[in-house]
Amino acid sequence: MPDVSARTSAPDAASAPGWTVVAVDHVQLAMPVGGEELARWFYVGSLGLVEVPKPPPLAARGGCWFERGHVRVHLGVEVDFVPARKAHPALVVAGLDVLVGALERTWGLSARWSDEIPGTRRCHVDDPFGNRIELIEDPTW
Repeated sequence: MPDVSARTSAPDAASAPGWTVVAVDHVQLAMPVGGEELARWFYVGSLGLVEVPKPPPLAARGGCWFERGHVRVHLGVEVDFVPARKAHPALVVAGLDVLVGALERTWGLSARWSDEIPGTRRCHVDDPFGNRIELIEDPTW
C-alpha cells in the first residue's frame, strides 16, 4: 500500500484530467467450489436475475454470471471460500416487502432492517453462501 502519511489533503479527482469513472460494470462475489446450482436457485429463482454465459476461458474456472438490465452480479469460485460479511452489493428493489417475504419463506432468511440512512428503506440478507446483500427500496415503483 502506498505511504500517504505525508499528504496534507485528499487527492482532488478534478485534478485528474482526461478520465471519469462513469458506472459500475458488475459486482463480484465469491462462493465455494460446486456452488453454482445453489447460486442459480437464489440469484435467478429468488432475485429474478438471468444467468448469462461466461466466456469459455472464464467458464473453465467455475462460477456463474447473472444480470437484469444494468444489474450484473458475478459469482466466482474460491477454494478457501470465506463469505463477505461487510463488503456487499446494494441492489435497488421494486417491491421490497414482497421480495423479503419470499426470501424469508423460501430460504428461511431473516432480513436485518436498518434506518441509519434517513429517507432510505433498506435491509440486509445473506445469500446461500453467507455473503451480505443489501436491498434498497425503490420508492418510484
